[in-house]
Amino acid sequence: MLVAGAALFAASMLGIVGFLQLMEGIAAVAKDDIYVTGIAYVYQFDVTTWGWIHIVVGAVAIGSAVGIFMDQAWARVVGIVLAVIGAVVNFAFVPYYPVWSLVVIGMYGLVIWALCAQYGRRA
Repeated sequence: MLVAGAALFAASMLGIVGFLQLMEGIAAVAKDDIYVTGIAYVYQFDVTTWGWIHIVVGAVAIGSAVGIFMDQAWARVVGIVLAVIGAVVNFAFVPYYPVWSLVVIGMYGLVIWALCAQYGRRA
């Protein structure tokens, strides 16, 4: 069965946001002085640690997007869970890159909406 409608949108958005998060992580690992730290928060990590977290979340998001394109049920569930995890990770990353983190949180919100909106509509 071909993926259409909200699932196609969700897979595309999840792939895009996963790629962007992967690039954000690579930038943090390769050159960790690119991010400026503001005030100290409770959940403060080293920028390289944040980079690896973003790389893992981005890679799994891309894999889940491929699974959604292939119309796999497991990928839809993983996509929803991963979008929630990605939004929480970016919320914790707000002190380092606030505007971009909020944009990514919004994109993950769209992925959650799209995957939940079509969840019971499989034919």
